[in-house]
Amino acid sequence: MTKQNKPYLPLFLSFLKIGAFTFGGGYAMISIIENEVVSEKKWLTHDEMMDITVVAESSPGPLAINTATFVGYKTAGVPGSAIATAGVILPSLVIIYIIAMFLENFLAIKWVESAFGGIQAAVAFLIFGAGWKMFSKMKKKALSLTVFGVSLLVMFLVKLGVFSFSSIYLILISAFIGLVAYGISVIRKGGDDQ
Repeated sequence: MTKQNKPYLPLFLSFLKIGAFTFGGGYAMISIIENEVVSEKKWLTHDEMMDITVVAESSPGPLAINTATFVGYKTAGVPGSAIATAGVILPSLVIIYIIAMFLENFLAIKWVESAFGGIQAAVAFLIFGAGWKMFSKMKKKALSLTVFGVSLLVMFLVKLGVFSFSSIYLILISAFIGLVAYGISVIRKGGDDQ
């Protein structure tokens, strides 16, 4: 892509729209970001978006911001990462600033409370939809299905209060298992796949 062909303004406007109209944080934004950058704009493939989502989840910081940064970088380099990040952050900054000015009065308004109740239901669906889409497009190998099943069981038991276990450790353990599986496959192939 030449410099004049890089989609700086469309990138900013796309992430501004995503930041302004998506509630519920990064997980709720994933399917909307994917729809925008893969289906609508065709800046990335689905596999690239899946890779970016995994890296964004594994990186420190909010998932939505990390995803915007990585998508921006992949689409238009370092300036693209700054532009996409600014676009996704700006609506939240403005909205939170306005709410903070009138916080006590804002929370007392009945229609605001009712609106947030409705938004919670939609956010749960968006998160579920993003997870289902990722699972359905995941390569169904024995290792990935086993890690998925064990992760689901562990998180279910954690939510039931059976024991306490951080999702961060689950991500690190899953990454370690993936690396070990890759190492074993390289050894079996005689080191040709490095």
